[in-house]
Amino acid sequence: MKEIEIKTRLEIYDTVEELPRDVQQLMQRSFWIRDKAYAPYSNFLVGAALLLSNGQIIEGNNQENACYPSGLCAERTAIYYAGAQFPEETILKMAISAKSLRHKLSTPTPPCGACRQAIAEYEVKQEQPIEIFFTGETGKVVKSSSLANLLPLVFDKTYL
Repeated sequence: MKEIEIKTRLEIYDTVEELPRDVQQLMQRSFWIRDKAYAPYSNFLVGAALLLSNGQIIEGNNQENACYPSGLCAERTAIYYAGAQFPEETILKMAISAKSLRHKLSTPTPPCGACRQAIAEYEVKQEQPIEIFFTGETGKVVKSSSLANLLPLVFDKTYL
């Protein structure tokens, strides 16, 4: 038997204002689009903003459906739109924000498992990591320099 240790490195910022200016702007876009999410069942709003290599910013928010699990998360909404409209561009950065309509959410909220897998697909496709920043409604912001920090044993096309 051999044991391996997997380490993850994340950066923690106390507030959005501590982020680099371009990331602050990206995060503000995630707040704006988050508040337009369609989440009548969970009352949990999520927004995602992507910075593409051509300078374009793509936004997405969660879209729920009474027929669970037919809805779609904010991260995948944005990624799939970027992939459809700008297939040759790389995704450089992603800002994610979450907000509950039931209580104040001050904990950084990372992407769900399905979204992590979708982000992994695009990192593998573009052969370049995506910087991911995530936060709650207020408070700290977490930065991961790559999805690999959030999903270290990624399932990708090499297994198929």
